[in-house]
Amino acid sequence: MKGARQRGSYMNYIVFDLEWNQCPEGKEKMDKLLPFEIIEIGAVKLSSSMETVDEFSALIRPQVYKHIHFKTMEVIHINSMELKGGKPFQEVAEDFFTWCGRSYTFCTWGPLDLSVLQKNLNYFGLETLLVGPIIFYDIQKIFSIVFEDRKIRRNLEFAVDYLRIPKSNNFHRAYFDAYYTAKILPCFHANELEKNYSIDYYKNPKTKEEEIEVVYETYSKYISREFPTKEDVMEDRQVMSSICYKCNGNAKKKFRWFSTNNNIYYCLAYCEEHGFIKGKLRMKKTEEGKFFCVKTLKLIEYQEAESIKEKKDMVQLKRKLKRNTQTH
Repeated sequence: MKGARQRGSYMNYIVFDLEWNQCPEGKEKMDKLLPFEIIEIGAVKLSSSMETVDEFSALIRPQVYKHIHFKTMEVIHINSMELKGGKPFQEVAEDFFTWCGRSYTFCTWGPLDLSVLQKNLNYFGLETLLVGPIIFYDIQKIFSIVFEDRKIRRNLEFAVDYLRIPKSNNFHRAYFDAYYTAKILPCFHANELEKNYSIDYYKNPKTKEEEIEVVYETYSKYISREFPTKEDVMEDRQVMSSICYKCNGNAKKKFRWFSTNNNIYYCLAYCEEHGFIKGKLRMKKTEEGKFFCVKTLKLIEYQEAESIKEKKDMVQLKRKLKRNTQTH
């Protein structure tokens, strides 16, 4: 893997969960720099042998959205009066990262908690506490890879029931959700966890040297550096390439990248040794208005290759009809 910190054999696992609030007065009055304000952090620290080392739980006194949104209250059953007894986010965040220690890897149920955490750190001027991009374990994704079809995403309670883990507390509170997620980790073999790590790129690569390239069991992923415009991204040679991740050989393009909307692009290539390769590229915009992309390459069967061709033909047809409509 190039461009991101790898996990060492003696690191602890920090299994954490967040609860957050949103603007109770609707999106119109929402602070765009902080759509979700964290109000609770819960975590369990596991050793490399999956033994519980310590626990962390803290309520946070809100500073931006001081009243609880009714949907938040329905889910986590906490009210504004309880939160008034919490500490400010700045203090809790400092305590949390001190508690995490120097050598750890985050584990979460789904990918959203890490981006929300980083948005809150940025908003309150604590961005140096967590430097990205971040290697972490998305336990929800790994559950699907190990026990289901790799695609479906289950809620935490489903996984707990599926694995017959005893339920002694309610869900949808930060510590309890972290506790249950921590109970799921020992259900994976070590190699199932290690080879299916995820990359959080909320703090995306800035330079060529920071770009990320990684090969998983069934696909490869490339996270580019920043570019001034979308056009600059799509003109970059490495972005446009379709090298076979199995043999590292050039795969001949059946057709070039095409867009189904402004942010998603596809291509189809063919490797003489390994067959059809589907390319998928997601365009991302940074908070500073620059652009980078996340490209995946995946070996596919003939039927899926045909469906991509049909998708391309449909895009071309729609564009042709639009042009004809505009000229008449």
